Amino acid sequence: MQPEEVHIRDESIKLGQFIKLANLVATGGEAKDAISTGEVTVNGEVDTRRGRTLRDGDVVCIAASCARVVSGGSDEDYFDEATANDGFDPEKWRNM
Repeated sequence: MQPEEVHIRDESIKLGQFIKLANLVATGGEAKDAISTGEVTVNGEVDTRRGRTLRDGDVVCIAASCARVVSGGSDEDYFDEATANDGFDPEKWRNM
């Protein structure tokens, strides 16, 4: 079974954040419990550190579900209205 690729914006991400992002767990509480009880493996080895730093290519698994970290996702995949500098006026479109 191939792990699902999960793109992150930065060069790294913490283990607890990643398993939520990858939908391996539903909540931060579930992430904390799964990690502390040894249910999470990183690159085939159990890791109980919620703050472990993951980088591009790391594979994280819980039970039979696995996800691979893919860093440096394209900026085209991410849009932040607050920092966009493309002349778009959201008020104009909200009022149409």
